[in-house]
Amino acid sequence: MAEKAGNGALFEAGGQKTFLTGRPHREFAAPKELDRHGPAKIISMVNQKGGVGKTTSTINLGACLVEQGRKVLLVDLDPQGALSAGLGVPHDEDQVTVYDLLFDNTASIHAAIKHSKVSGLDLVPANIDLSAAEIQLVNEVGREHTLARALRPVRGEYDYIFIDCGPSLGLLTVNALAASQGVIIPMEGEYYSLRGLALLTDTVEKVRDRINFDLDIVGILVTMFDRRTTHAREVMDRVVEVFGDRVFDTVITRTVRFPETSVAGEPITTWAPNSQGADQYRNLALEVMERVER
Repeated sequence: MAEKAGNGALFEAGGQKTFLTGRPHREFAAPKELDRHGPAKIISMVNQKGGVGKTTSTINLGACLVEQGRKVLLVDLDPQGALSAGLGVPHDEDQVTVYDLLFDNTASIHAAIKHSKVSGLDLVPANIDLSAAEIQLVNEVGREHTLARALRPVRGEYDYIFIDCGPSLGLLTVNALAASQGVIIPMEGEYYSLRGLALLTDTVEKVRDRINFDLDIVGILVTMFDRRTTHAREVMDRVVEVFGDRVFDTVITRTVRFPETSVAGEPITTWAPNSQGADQYRNLALEVMERVER
């Protein structure tokens, strides 16, 4: 009988400690100390399926990287504006948003940046105006690179820029992929998420071949995982079988803590710093640094 460990690993009957992916447990490499910030690694959080934990993972991964001495900017590219709400940033009618950065050449990204309650974790907010951007981008010259141009002035000020994409593979998401060096794909541990992965990885490969030669998949993050169900374990086995080392060793398990943090407007690292969820995102931050900074 397997027994659950506090960090989301398992102890098998034979005493061997394994990750929830089934791989043998290992310690993640200690991150190196930084003597300065920048240039930023730009990473998109992408999945065309909604409700898989993109925004939750963007906020909590960003907060955990800040704990490791990194300076992080989060860019909300979802018209629903959940990233702003999840960080407790109040809505301001006069606020410069990512929509302005895409379509107003006079808009400054420095004017758009809002500071969160977590020092070192900043945000470029979005609002419902962004829902019109897909149509407007169609007629833009160099439409796939509009976001990359907007982010260029602050790349030297941050270590990581995370783009929280909406549940779509439209022009906004293509803009995010064109601006990024890496992609993290959060996916729920269930069958429909698994089906959508093939389409998503195909889209990433097309963008890499045609628009952004530096784009690569940093990892696939299994979220909302419930190892008590046979279905979730079967999906996990299949994902690891098909995508191999692209699947992060760190797995985010289902917990009531994450909805609570959304209401509180802060990351789990400050809302419930000793929780299993906080430990899992801290491990994810170490694993991301291990893959991106090597």
